[in-house]
Order: sequence, then C-alpha cells, then structure tokens
Amino acid sequence: MDNQASNATRLHGEEGNYGKMKMIVEPRRASFPKSVFAAGTAKRTTDMMQPPDRPLTTTEWRKLKESWETPQRFDIQMMGALFTSRAESLLTFVAMETGTLSYELLLRYLTLCVSAGHDAEVFEVYDIMRGSFPALDTGASSLFIKPSAGPVRWREVFHAVTTHYGDIIEAAVRHGDRATAWSLYDELLEKGAFWKKEENERLHGILLHMRNNQIYPQQGLATAIKEWFESLKGQNWTGRWTNTTTKGVCRCCGSELESIQLTAEEYQQLKDRVMADIIQGEDVFNKTTPEELERFRTFVKKKPAFDVVVDGLNVANSFSCVSVVGGGVGAGASGLTILVLGRKHMLRPSRSWDKRNMQLIQQKAHCFFTDNISEDDPFLLYATLHSGNHCRFVSRDLMRDHKACLPDGKSGRPRKMHQLTVCMSVCQQSILSYDTIIQTSGDSWHIPYDDTEDRSTYEVPQRWLCVSQKK
Repeated sequence: MDNQASNATRLHGEEGNYGKMKMIVEPRRASFPKSVFAAGTAKRTTDMMQPPDRPLTTTEWRKLKESWETPQRFDIQMMGALFTSRAESLLTFVAMETGTLSYELLLRYLTLCVSAGHDAEVFEVYDIMRGSFPALDTGASSLFIKPSAGPVRWREVFHAVTTHYGDIIEAAVRHGDRATAWSLYDELLEKGAFWKKEENERLHGILLHMRNNQIYPQQGLATAIKEWFESLKGQNWTGRWTNTTTKGVCRCCGSELESIQLTAEEYQQLKDRVMADIIQGEDVFNKTTPEELERFRTFVKKKPAFDVVVDGLNVANSFSCVSVVGGGVGAGASGLTILVLGRKHMLRPSRSWDKRNMQLIQQKAHCFFTDNISEDDPFLLYATLHSGNHCRFVSRDLMRDHKACLPDGKSGRPRKMHQLTVCMSVCQQSILSYDTIIQTSGDSWHIPYDDTEDRSTYEVPQRWLCVSQKK
C-alpha cells in the first residue's frame, strides 16, 4: 500500500509531515444514515454543520470531531460543507488519524474540485482512485472527464472510461478532437445505444420548447428530426411529409390537429390579463386619456357584441377601409355586427378619406373615432375581448408591443384566432380551425415546418412532418 500512501500524501502537499505513513484506502461499503425526516434532525444539522472559516490544524479538527453528534460520519458530512481550499486540510486530518481515505470521501472531494474548476486536484484524485480501487462508478468516471485539462491527461482518462459515450464525446469536442467525437457517435449508432431515455427527454424538451414559443423548424432541421425518430431501433417510427385538410385532419395518418379555439377558461384568463395589464396598466394613459377611455367603455356597453372589430386607420394604409367593411370581412359575413375604430382626422374630407366613403362606412358599421394623438391598440383589444370568444379583429398590427403581457405562451393563438390578416392577396381569407404548432398524441408527432423563405411573419407554414409509431 506504499504507492497509495504516496499518492494520497501528494494530494495534500504535506509530505514532510507524514510521508512515511502507509495509507490504507478503505473499500466501499453501504452506509445507512438515520432518516432525514426524524424530528429535530434539520435543526440539529443546521446547528452542527457550521464549517470553519479557515483551514484547521489536525488538533483543531480533532476537537471539532469530538463535539460532533455523529463522529463516525464526521468526515463525510463536513466534506460536503466545505470548499476545496479547506477540504484539503480535512483530508489531511482523516488520513493522519485513520490512515485511510474512503471511496465516498474521495468522491465528495472530487465533486468539490470539479465544481470549483480545480483541474490539477481532480487528476491527483484520479491517480489515487485508479490506483486504489479496481473499478470506478459511473458518477466518478463522468466527473473525471469534465475538467478542461490538456489533451494528454484527457486522453488518459478517455481510455480508462470508454463506456461514458456522452461525456467523452462532449470532452472530445471541447478539446477540438472532432474525429474522435464523430467516431464515437458512429459507434453508438451501430450499437443502437445512443438514444437512451435522457436523450429522448432532451429532444422532446426541445420540441415542446418550439411548440410553446411557436418556433417552426426549417426543412433541414425537420429532416434531421425525422431521421432521429426513424433511427430509434425497435420503436417503429415512420416520418412522412404531408399537409392537412381545411378542417385540420392530417392527410397522412388521419389524426385531427388541435383546435385553435380557446376554451372558456383560457379565454377568461386571457381577457382578465389583457384588461389588467394593457387596458388598466400604468402606461395606458400614455396612449389615451381617462375621459376618452371611459367614453369608449360606455359606447361599447351600449352596443351589441361585435363580430368583427376593424383597425380602420391601420387597414387603410393597405387599401380602402370601405373594401373591408363593404366586403363583409370575408365570405358568409352577412348580418355581422362590425365596429370600425378610427381617428377624428378621418372625418375631415381629404385625398385619403373621401367623404362619401366615410358615410358608407358609418352606414354599414358602428364607428368610434379617437383623438388624433391616441393609439388604437387598447381600444381594439378591449372591444374584441369584451365582445366574446367569437369576435375577430382586422389589422396589420401584430401587437408585438403587447405580446409580453399575454399569459402562458397563448399570445399567438388568440392573435391567429381573432385576426383576419390584411394584405393585397388575401383579403377574404378564413381563419384556420386548427392550431399550427408542434403537437403530439404520444404515438405520433405533427411538426409544421418552413419550406420557403417567402413566409411573412403573420403567416404560418402549410407543410407538416407527420411522425407516427406503429404498434
């Protein structure tokens, strides 16, 4: 055991004090500490686990240990409470008092060294543990690959722990050894061992993040996702490129996509949040006046619920507001109750606002005109949400200024559900009944993806990746 003693002594840098001592490294054995749920344990632990504020001498450590409630676990418990600079002196004390450093104690010290970035100490512990124990557990092996040591020591550890593929690939990339990283990746694919539970959860987490934030992958990424699912051996995943029917049914597997319609509970949450943060928020009177807002509220209460709310000024910047109102805002719109929001300057005849056109608008729709300095957004949102879940609004404004105020990632759904996008080519478009987001039913995934660079920000992809699992 002389070689083990020499390694352990070198770890502490105090070889002159006990360099001749033979170190006995204690074999691992199970430990059964008392339950942490026992009454009074938490308070006693808090009172007792006060680590020293400086490195202690052997005598000082001995006195502290004698005052410990469980002296047989003193070194292990104290190691967890120390930073590495003071932990070394604890190792010295344990080695001198018992002549042994247990596997568990070295593992605790190793964890501290890795978290603190003390790479030299990490590899000194590596030398001791490799020389003292026939095998290292998964946790220890993984920790040894974490440091950013030079290529010589990294390769030494790599050859000793070849089963930890994920950590080794990460280390290879970190050290610029891409050839080794790709070689191990190919080896994993051949063994079918790469996509374990952790990797599955990671990819699913990425897909759910994209779902919650309405992120659409480009076709290249969608292809990689398809290949990933199909590479899972024994799981029978098949990916196909497809699109949907107008009712939201996948043309490939026949599954119905999620409805874009908010539930009554979701709609009420949205309404309450918008009313509180946007309509009644601190900055609302930067956009209007208390008198004007109250006048508008009274106006809305006296009117029937609106089916369509038109941002008159915004729409008119694209083409005539008359076309929108006169056209009934889409097919099958007869009998709709329409509100047009505008500004008072629109009532003054001009090249942009013809007097006859304005009279026609006022005949076909309810109208409310704000002061010229006011912004339309609060009025548009208030009227739409006050009217109910069926109400739609017409605007080119994507409400980016208010997106952060909307709860739980639902900002896109109400916008798509309520908004009839106004552009030259699609004046009469209908709103999709299904939600264009990544979605899963457990044995299938439906992923909308971008196959064009011409999609505008208010548009959604038309192509889907359908990945289904055969039972």
